[in-house]
Amino acid sequence: MWWRAVLLVSFIAPALVSGGHNPCCSYPCENNGVCMTQGGNYYCDCANLDFYGKHCEIPTFMKKIKLFLKPSQSTLHNLLTSKKWLWNIVNSVPFLANAVMKKVYTMRSDMIDSPPTYTSEHEYITVDANFNYSVYTRTLPPVPKECPTPMGVWGKKVLPPAEDIVKAFFIRKEFIPEPLGTSALFPYFAQHFTHMFFKTDLKKGPQFQWGGHGVDVSHVYGKDRDSENNLRSFKDGKLKFQIIDGEEWPPLTSEADVPMGYPKGMEKTKQFALGHSFFGLLPGLFMYGTIWLREHNRVCDILKKEHPEWNDERLFQTAKLVILGETIKIVIEDYVKHLSNYNYDLIFNPELLFGEPFQYQNRIALEFNHLYHWHPLMPDEINISGTMYNLKEFMFHPELVVKHGMRNFVDSLSKQRAGLFGPRNHGPVTIPVVTELIKHGRTLRLQSFNQYRKRFDMEPIKSFEELTGEKKMAKQLEDFYGDVNAVEFYVGLIMEKRRHNSMFGDSLVQIGAPYSVKGLMANPICSPKYWKPSTFGGEVGFNIVKTSSLKKLFCENIKGECPLVSFRVPDYVEGDVTEFINQKLEL
Repeated sequence: MWWRAVLLVSFIAPALVSGGHNPCCSYPCENNGVCMTQGGNYYCDCANLDFYGKHCEIPTFMKKIKLFLKPSQSTLHNLLTSKKWLWNIVNSVPFLANAVMKKVYTMRSDMIDSPPTYTSEHEYITVDANFNYSVYTRTLPPVPKECPTPMGVWGKKVLPPAEDIVKAFFIRKEFIPEPLGTSALFPYFAQHFTHMFFKTDLKKGPQFQWGGHGVDVSHVYGKDRDSENNLRSFKDGKLKFQIIDGEEWPPLTSEADVPMGYPKGMEKTKQFALGHSFFGLLPGLFMYGTIWLREHNRVCDILKKEHPEWNDERLFQTAKLVILGETIKIVIEDYVKHLSNYNYDLIFNPELLFGEPFQYQNRIALEFNHLYHWHPLMPDEINISGTMYNLKEFMFHPELVVKHGMRNFVDSLSKQRAGLFGPRNHGPVTIPVVTELIKHGRTLRLQSFNQYRKRFDMEPIKSFEELTGEKKMAKQLEDFYGDVNAVEFYVGLIMEKRRHNSMFGDSLVQIGAPYSVKGLMANPICSPKYWKPSTFGGEVGFNIVKTSSLKKLFCENIKGECPLVSFRVPDYVEGDVTEFINQKLEL
């Protein structure tokens, strides 16, 4: 409550001032008010908010009414994941379904600052925050350097070693399956999709990036024009490919000179050329890279038949736009639909935002990048048509997809369960990655987990037991951090108890969804200038985008009978692993 913050500040601020500390370290300003130091004191800038008062704690009359009528996040989630009969009615009535979706678009997008406000270099707004595209933006500024603790005024003066946190709470002792029956096809989709806009330039530092800050399908076409040209055949708009056992596959690097991250000494006949250097790392990524290549070339054939007068360049560029449109539709209507587990059918319809005060620009936030480390979803072993591979046998072997064939590979991933996102479920291969992630969060002075909950309209967690939903790990966390307000951002996301009927805890969904919706709907193809038949080669291309789906993407590009294509394994039952999960978390 606001009065608690005022009481806290009244005791803390004088001590901080007298001790030479930044009085804003206690984050006295509420509701996104900006704390400004003034000599040895501070004040809160409440401009352009629906709140006023010393700490921006008092809502305006209209805001008070809105807050009174606004349901809690848990109430909304429970409504959306239950009452299936109600949502069946909504889904079947277009104007109701569109009204709900428009509200989803606007509510989620409004939570993301546009234009961007902060970078990791400064705790205040700068010109660079908008114009420096070489860095991730920041939703919350870094913790001031002059604070008494790494999280401001809460917790211990020194954070526990990242290695100790990982050892206590992250390492998988035994694989814990995802309770909603999520298939292994899902985490590979998440990984392949997000790699087009999470491109950290670690040589410069964890705050730097080299991507285009959005959904640009660069994971299919390459990081720059040179790579794109090397992947193109320059015939009928198509990408280069080779035929193996009657199926279309990416060319080798000897035929398409693009940067790939293959280890030294790897056989040249296994070094395939794809749009992202990382896609040779895991066969699951290679599978998605291949299916998009096939889809691009399929679209080119359709466009050429419709427009025999078009040259190679126009066929290629138009097909690329179609692939971009298909990507966004599949992400919203298949991928986001699954991870939200809503009974409401999410809709990709850019026209719902036409006439709204919506900005068609996007910047990737550092916090979104950290939030999206979903390594626990990856199982220890992959079963492809009865052959078991551990991750070490799987890594750097894209040829396994060719060996088993696309149909068998997709079918196998659709039938295998992914892992639970939560504590004690990171596999050994990803432990170094997550350890570095926690260290990066400290280097960049990310604010605490509770500060991000407040930023995204959630009540701060009041105790460690409330965070974890149990007592044993809660006590361990308290020993490490001392104060629940000192728990780090990613640690809090991992340790938060899973929301009922959801893959994740409250915070990951509530924080991640605005970034996702804004990033997708701010894409230029969703704007009135782009969203029209002529952009996509006429009604034929426009219809490909409007009717695309995950299943159709694979079925249109696999000869013969279509395999199972599903983000959920067949015949899952949530209750069959709940007791098992609880037992493993108590180890």
